[in-house]
Amino acid sequence: MSTTTITPGVSSEADAPGPASWKAVLAPYAKPRVSRSLLDLATSVVPYVALFAAMYLLLDVSYLLTLALAIPTAGFLLRTYIVFHDCAHGSFLPTKRGNLWLGRVMALIVYTPFSAWRHEHAVHHATAGDLDRRGGGDVPTLTVDEYLAQSWGGRFGYRLFRNPWVMFTIGPFYALVIQPRLVNKDARPRIKNSVHLTNVALALAIAGLCLLMGPIQFLLVQAPLVLLAGGAGVWLFYVQHQFEDVYWESGEKWSYADAALQGSSYLKLPQPLQFFTGNIGLHHVHHLSARIPNYNLQRAHDENEIFHDVPVLSFLDGMKATRLKLWCRERGRLVTFAEAHAVAAAA
Repeated sequence: MSTTTITPGVSSEADAPGPASWKAVLAPYAKPRVSRSLLDLATSVVPYVALFAAMYLLLDVSYLLTLALAIPTAGFLLRTYIVFHDCAHGSFLPTKRGNLWLGRVMALIVYTPFSAWRHEHAVHHATAGDLDRRGGGDVPTLTVDEYLAQSWGGRFGYRLFRNPWVMFTIGPFYALVIQPRLVNKDARPRIKNSVHLTNVALALAIAGLCLLMGPIQFLLVQAPLVLLAGGAGVWLFYVQHQFEDVYWESGEKWSYADAALQGSSYLKLPQPLQFFTGNIGLHHVHHLSARIPNYNLQRAHDENEIFHDVPVLSFLDGMKATRLKLWCRERGRLVTFAEAHAVAAAA
């Protein structure tokens, strides 16, 4: 396999390979295989549905056993979300129609309207690392100056939102249950329809499950899965673009390639966790070429030098990254609240 290199920090077309160069290099990996995609479904959706049913049956035995089984079940729900995610990028199946309809089915499992999320996530990919275009499907992040200019209430609200106990407990319920149900009144009709139709379909599906299982039993099974899978998903999304030396630039200095290679982490997880997270820890590869299906990300990384000098985070590094809250223009990195006040005092 041929290799190429993009020099970090260089965005000039005269000095760095243009999009056509790295797109050509990565094109062979951006070809989904139906057999491999079917294997992904067989190792995500199928075990999730089976274990969900097993959790329900264990309610008559012991709720502690139900909660214990919730851990692997949540892992398969997270893996199912990666299938949904790949469909949104059009990378899971060879045809646009196939990705569309499978994504719509997965939407009912992960509680997220397909077309609306696909649009929001595309904005995230197009603006990640751009200080002038923050807020499109990413974790809200203020600069030190913006934070210090806030009122007391504004600072308190930002601190509360960025508190790990809030972000990883209340956050999953908001991200999976509440936020996807909402739609901006100025949104395009296609986006509004995606949200409204998904909400109706989910209401019918949940009503059916409540009739079959009982409403209390449904909540006893579903709630821990939302907390565990949602919490893991929020953490993954957080550390993929929230680490100390992450790339942020403004205006013409911003580069798509640099944002992918230096603004997206390579989260190296133990193999079982890499399986349940669908290789999404190879986020630098995914952001440079979103058309690569999850099962080709590792091979693309291993075989191309372009990916061998990127920010690497361990599981422990990812946990420590949750203490970083603000972007400091002076230091060119994310800092803690204490560091932000130290910068302000020095100034």
